[in-house]
Amino acid sequence: MRNYARDTFAGLFVIIGLICVAYLTVKLGKMELTGGNGYTVHARFSSIAGLRVGAGVEIAGVSVGKVTAISLEQNDEGTLAVVSMKINKGVELTDSCIASVKTSGLIGDKYISLSPGGSFELLGDGAEIVDTESALDIEALIKKYIFGNMT
Repeated sequence: MRNYARDTFAGLFVIIGLICVAYLTVKLGKMELTGGNGYTVHARFSSIAGLRVGAGVEIAGVSVGKVTAISLEQNDEGTLAVVSMKINKGVELTDSCIASVKTSGLIGDKYISLSPGGSFELLGDGAEIVDTESALDIEALIKKYIFGNMT
């Protein structure tokens, strides 16, 4: 009987430890097990050069969401990258905001920077940000400078 109590206590200790590890993994990894709070907006870019799923979305340097999906779309204008972003609950975007692909540091990670517009009409779940600025391709600029093709 004595070994049974000790084994039960050890088993409970291991189970509680595994639950704690799982909780920390989810929290530190910034994962969402449920749909999360917030809404999704989309933006179309001609180039997103280096932007990845999971990249941050910021307004004035404050994180307000993350990139959830990237896909390609072909239409009359050509091939465009469609970026889906999950915006945190409580953050209101207007239909005149501008989405830009920016780089943190000289060769750092890419992220989406949102600049608020002057409109009063708010974007809802599934809406599209119309005004976008594509990523600056530093490699292409360096190639143009080195090889003298400044056209």
